[in-house]
Formats: sequence, structure tokens, C-alpha cells
Amino acid sequence: MEQVNDDGPVPPALSGADGPDGALADALAPLATRSTANFSVAVLNTGSGVTGAHGGGSYATASVVKVGILAALLLGAQDEGRRLTAQERAYATVMIEKSDNDAATALWGTIGGPNGFETALGRLGLTDTHTDDSGRWGLTRTTASDQLTLLRAVFLDGSPLSARSQAYPRTLMGRVIDGQAWGISSAADGTGPGARLKNGWMPRDATGLWVVNSIGEVTANGRPHLIAVLSEGNADQEGGVALVEEVARTAVATAAAYASR
Repeated sequence: MEQVNDDGPVPPALSGADGPDGALADALAPLATRSTANFSVAVLNTGSGVTGAHGGGSYATASVVKVGILAALLLGAQDEGRRLTAQERAYATVMIEKSDNDAATALWGTIGGPNGFETALGRLGLTDTHTDDSGRWGLTRTTASDQLTLLRAVFLDGSPLSARSQAYPRTLMGRVIDGQAWGISSAADGTGPGARLKNGWMPRDATGLWVVNSIGEVTANGRPHLIAVLSEGNADQEGGVALVEEVARTAVATAAAYASR
């Protein structure tokens, strides 16, 4: 990954083992050693442009896919030159704020199901997010880096989403109900507004082990950070939440420290 500043990209020597990825790997190594679950993280310090990722592979999205569903809905409405209908807004609100599954299923149909979803996300720059053969949205597989790309499309300038479209999911992600406000929010240090996030969690039928994910924006050291943490193989939801929160805190602290070098 590269660091970007006002003078352009820093020399490539800062990439690789000595760059943000290497710093992130070093910081997370103790956690990776003691954890029986798998995890992946991608983080961006939006002020400095420092970005890093650790952990490969794809993960089931569970309910973090709902941010992508909403982005696809908004992109489609833009194409049609219209605003969301009252019903679409009602579905979107409970889908993000309360993680309502019925609302997600309704909007999944509106956007054209798996094909419409993948087409829309491709336009937003995602390349490694693919729906399940059964077409069930919660079993979509993705990478932390792809989820960071989605967050860029929602939070940063230069997105295919209009400023109005971007503002809507950001608002809803800032209103997630208290019982679902865990995850990346633990990395916020109180120097900015509250976290804007979406979490996902589910047990896998075949193993009983849990998928626990968290994506969104937090502020640390006065700077916004976009971050996606994905995990699977957790013994239970509580353990998965604890893992995701520790990964988020470590990743944001590492990115913030690297940005201040």
C-alpha cells in the first residue's frame, strides 16, 4: 500500500515490509497467534491517505452487505433520475439502523438480485465481492479491501454516488441502534463525531462457528478513519465481537501512528 501526501506518493521504499501493511502485520501478530478465528482488516486514514491491509482471503458478509445493497439502490435511482420512494426509504432505514432482514430481502429484489448487486458494486470499484450460488445476500463473499473500496465510495469525494446519495447511508450508519453499535466503534477515541458503521453476524450452519464483521468510519487523533474488519471461525458471537474490536483498535492506532511519522 502507498502513503499519499500533499507532494504526491511517497517513495516505493515505504511500501512492503516497512510500510503500513508491515506495521499492521507486526501490530496484529500477537492477536493472530492467539486467535483461533481468522480475520482480515483494511484501514484508511483519510487525512493523510495512509492505507494498510492485513489478512487475505474472502469472508461471508452477513449483514455488512446491507451497505452495498443500499449503495446499489441509490446508484440505480440516480440512473433513473429519481429519489428513493417512501417505501424504499422505509426499508433502507430499518435495514441499516436495525439490520432488518426482511427489508434487505425486499431491496435485494428491487436492485435486481445477485446480478444487479454485482453490477452496481463493480461500478463502485469492487472486484472481489461475489454473491452465493443460492442468491442469498448474507452469504455474499467479500474481502476487507473490497469493503474499504465500498466505504470510499460512500464517504469520499470522486465517487460514482452523488453527494446526496453518499449522505444518506452515512446518516443511517450514524443511527445504528445501541445494541448493534459495537465493533469498529471501539477504535474511536472521542476526538470527533460518533462512529458511523454497519455490523454483520451469523453462525454458519455447517460448523456452528460465527461470522462477525464490522465496517464504517471512526475518528482517532482527530482524524477520520475508514475501516473494515471481517472475521470467521469464532466460537460464539461474543468472542467474535471482542476479536473484531481488538483488531479495529489496533489497526486504527497503527494507521494513526504511521500517519504522524
